Amino acid sequence: MKPILVLSVFLFLPVAISPARAASAANQNAKVVSPHGQGNVSNRNIAPQPLSGRDDVLTCSPAPCVLPNVLITASQSYNTILAANPVNHAQLLAGVDVDYGGNCPFGSVSGGATWYQNQTDRCAGDTPSIAYGKKNTAYQVGANYETGIYFTATTDNGNTWSTATEAVPQLFSYGSVSTPWLGVDNSAKSSYANSLYIAATQQGEINDDDIYSEITVSYSRDGGNTWTMEIIDPVQVEPEVDYYSRLAVASDGTVYVTWQRCEMTGKHVNCGGTKAHMWLSKSTDGGNTWSSPTEIAVVTLVPDSCDCAFYGNLPHTTDPVANPPLIAVDNSSGPNAGSLYAVVYNWTGKQMQVEVFASRDEGVTWQKPVRVAPSYTNDEFFPGLSVSASGLIGVNWLDRRNDPQNIFYQPFTAVSDDGGKSFGQNYRLAKPLSNPYYSSYSMGEYTGNAWAGKTLFVTWPDTRNAIMQDYVGGLVTK
Repeated sequence: MKPILVLSVFLFLPVAISPARAASAANQNAKVVSPHGQGNVSNRNIAPQPLSGRDDVLTCSPAPCVLPNVLITASQSYNTILAANPVNHAQLLAGVDVDYGGNCPFGSVSGGATWYQNQTDRCAGDTPSIAYGKKNTAYQVGANYETGIYFTATTDNGNTWSTATEAVPQLFSYGSVSTPWLGVDNSAKSSYANSLYIAATQQGEINDDDIYSEITVSYSRDGGNTWTMEIIDPVQVEPEVDYYSRLAVASDGTVYVTWQRCEMTGKHVNCGGTKAHMWLSKSTDGGNTWSSPTEIAVVTLVPDSCDCAFYGNLPHTTDPVANPPLIAVDNSSGPNAGSLYAVVYNWTGKQMQVEVFASRDEGVTWQKPVRVAPSYTNDEFFPGLSVSASGLIGVNWLDRRNDPQNIFYQPFTAVSDDGGKSFGQNYRLAKPLSNPYYSSYSMGEYTGNAWAGKTLFVTWPDTRNAIMQDYVGGLVTK
């Protein structure tokens, strides 16, 4: 039997680093910053917090201003994703890949100033996705590549979670299911209000033959008790590969799913250094039927220079680097209501550049890409994307502009108030430069952000403590 393709994404080889450079990074990144200057404000297990919230909400002034940095968990972590309660901005949830248990949910009722995890037995799977529904209900999914996508729910902002159940099974024999992305229809105007959706990538073999890949979306009308799975795109057979599914729900109930397709024509018979096509399909009937795929963009993936990363590796490291086409919808009542936005990186041959694409006609056509950063020459990668209730587009990414050697990075964010035609000032969210060589396995595949009123909360992998940990910070807008 041939190896399952998805495993290639996570191959990692150690990188040599000079002792002087490692010592410099450790000294530079040693201090942990809390909103009150008292060190690490995060605890792995503390007493359950009241839903009414606390007074020490993470904030800054005068706006616009950058929030203090808060550590979610002291354990090594990555792939953190955020969600903010739309009716209580002090309530946040984070899904975190941690080294002691996989995908673990954390909660905050203090606007990100403190975090708690009260059920370590709810840690399961990998690559989490998390979202709020109505009436303080929230949901999280994670992938167990060999069995399926698992689903759990909370009604008390993460104090307690339901027992994880399988929501998305494997489609192929000898297969895997991965890259889950969760969406909730919270619109009162939708005919399918309260529906849950999970996009996933299915890969496997049929009759011990070629490797297949396909994108599926599963939906639930009963809060996650039962699920129906639909196939979105035609099956791809190697060397064509579909991967990195993402999803968003519009205020009218339309569901959009995006994914990446590439061809294994790279130097090491993989997708590193090849052209990647970013696709979109939509459903207007609650996920029952789906439109023929349309193309958002064609970008170039960074090469696999180490023969260790199926979709390419971060330059100057052996860390695999992902390029999922994140999708977001403007569900505001503003001038750009209904617009779609997608964010990816593009490899120019010398630099990874983060770009945003916009569509004004429900994904039929897409405008030319807009860069979020000025004309620096260092790499930009791992972008996050979300749209606020008032129509502001928030993008965050990791940026190497302040390291002349183009190795160390910092988290940045920028906001667009004109429908993605331009992005304003770039805000550096953390002063310490992070060292990718401190990742013992991988930096992960993405960062996360979420709007809570006028605040854009952001998470990123950070190495100021000489290990890879995810921090929360962000930007308070005017």
